[in-house]
Amino acid sequence: MRLLLVDPDPARAALVAEGLADMSPLVLERAPSLGEADLSRFKPDLIIIACDSPDRDTLEGLREATQNNPRPVVMFVDRSDPGAAEEAVRAGVAAYIVDGLQPARVRPILEVAMTRFQLMQQLRSDLAKAQSDLASRKTIERAKGLLMKERQVEEDEAYAILRKLAMNSGRSIAAVASDLLSFHGALKGDKS
Repeated sequence: MRLLLVDPDPARAALVAEGLADMSPLVLERAPSLGEADLSRFKPDLIIIACDSPDRDTLEGLREATQNNPRPVVMFVDRSDPGAAEEAVRAGVAAYIVDGLQPARVRPILEVAMTRFQLMQQLRSDLAKAQSDLASRKTIERAKGLLMKERQVEEDEAYAILRKLAMNSGRSIAAVASDLLSFHGALKGDKS
């Protein structure tokens, strides 16, 4: 596992490192700030941020760093202002621990954060697939409606036409339906 530890305080960073001592295999890199960490070179599997209190720059840097390459993030803070935990979670933090940095707790917290991160990634993937499926279904329904109107056919026959066009072109029914709607719009003079 490749782990990035971001902490400007060497004593606090040593506590985190002590809690990671029994993890193997482990490649640990330390940086005093997220901005000074070379994420593209090191490519950590997990990020631990330990700080007095999360500031806006750290959270914004974290949001940018994990936007295109999400990974589990654990944040240990000495104190927390109202709303800071919510902002941290929105920035990508999987576990936000206030005044609880003890070496014996580090590994179990990391395990929970990694599991929570994986579950959230699966939920995001499932949601994206469901939204895509729904959009495809709507497109197919609109194309069937268009065929029913223009060809004066029943719904089953309209779907059979779409299916045959898809099979003949080697494309999905949704792609064929989208093309049909676009061509119809172009023929009618729609500019959308």
